[in-house]
Amino acid sequence: MIKDKRIALAFRAVALVLATSGFLSMLGVFEGTVHLSILAYYTMLSNVLVIVLFCVLTVRTARDLRKGKSGNAGYYARFEMVCAVDILLTFVVYWVLLAPTFFAMDDSYEMWTFGNLAVHCFTPLLCILDYFLFTQARHLKYRDVYYSVIFPVIYLVATSAAGLLGYVYSISQDDGKPVRFPYFFFDFDRLGIWSFVFIGAILIYILLNAHVFYLIDKKIRKNNKNRI
Repeated sequence: MIKDKRIALAFRAVALVLATSGFLSMLGVFEGTVHLSILAYYTMLSNVLVIVLFCVLTVRTARDLRKGKSGNAGYYARFEMVCAVDILLTFVVYWVLLAPTFFAMDDSYEMWTFGNLAVHCFTPLLCILDYFLFTQARHLKYRDVYYSVIFPVIYLVATSAAGLLGYVYSISQDDGKPVRFPYFFFDFDRLGIWSFVFIGAILIYILLNAHVFYLIDKKIRKNNKNRI
């Protein structure tokens, strides 16, 4: 792990700016047209989670830098591991399941833009890098593995409930308008039981990733290596 707080502060400040800029770009702020509807996507909300993390880490690192340039710059390792696992889901699901299908959040969506690459690639990788570069090893507890599914499950319940309510409403109105779930694997109307298979697989995948992080923390990482 790197124990130079100047490097940690520079990395986190740049990561915070990049993550925030990517999020605002996707939201449409720089174009003057805010697309609030895309806040229904896990991608955007998981990026908010990481932006909050980088903000806290940047402020904490800047404060601790006054006490000396060298030393531990890893804070809230357990929470950062959870954030890293949750944002890793954004990275993998997008590039494996969604990008190949030319998935679009709205009509103005384009894949190869700064905003899209930031929220689906740069921010997840920066979060994971920060965790492995700056947090101390052997700080995780086994129950942290299961904490990693709290945020995705809350999102799943909220968006599924909203989608099902919309579906019920469309039936009651008999208007024939399709209900748009945030992701195709949430579309219970079209996929039926396969939707639950997709969701179950995703939750299992999150837990597997969390176990990998836990095993790396306990078995592989060493406190006395890669010091700067």
